Amino acid sequence: MRTLLNIDWQQILLHLFNFLILTLGLYLLLYKPVRDFMEKREQYYHDLDQQAKEKNRYAEELGLSYKERLSSVDVEIEEKRTIAAQESKQAAALYLQSVEKRATKIISDARKAAEKERAQILKDAQEDIVLMAIHATEKLLAQSDSESLDLFLDVATKGASK
Repeated sequence: MRTLLNIDWQQILLHLFNFLILTLGLYLLLYKPVRDFMEKREQYYHDLDQQAKEKNRYAEELGLSYKERLSSVDVEIEEKRTIAAQESKQAAALYLQSVEKRATKIISDARKAAEKERAQILKDAQEDIVLMAIHATEKLLAQSDSESLDLFLDVATKGASK
């Protein structure tokens, strides 16, 4: 069975069969493993992308929560700052009051001490005056008569004892 161009249908079918075996073999040996590898690789990168998106979402949520915390911390810091300022003002006022009380006490003590010292000085001065008067009268007695001197001494001693 010779045909035109010396082609036999049997050879054509054998060539087709060989071609099918070759394509099936190449498909199983090359195409399928490469395709599986590519699918796995695509899935791997898809998973990486999903993880990155999830981490981004988580980071954004954390960022928002940190911003909220920072704003609440700023408010809390301001509140504590005002409380501390009030407490320091109160402490300063109490300290000033205690200082004023001590100053008043020191001044009153100094006035009392000055009054005592003044009284003591007056007493000492009166005693000195009396002694000077006595010495003067003694000198006068020695120089003058004793009667007028006795009278003077009586008056001086009465004045000193008052």
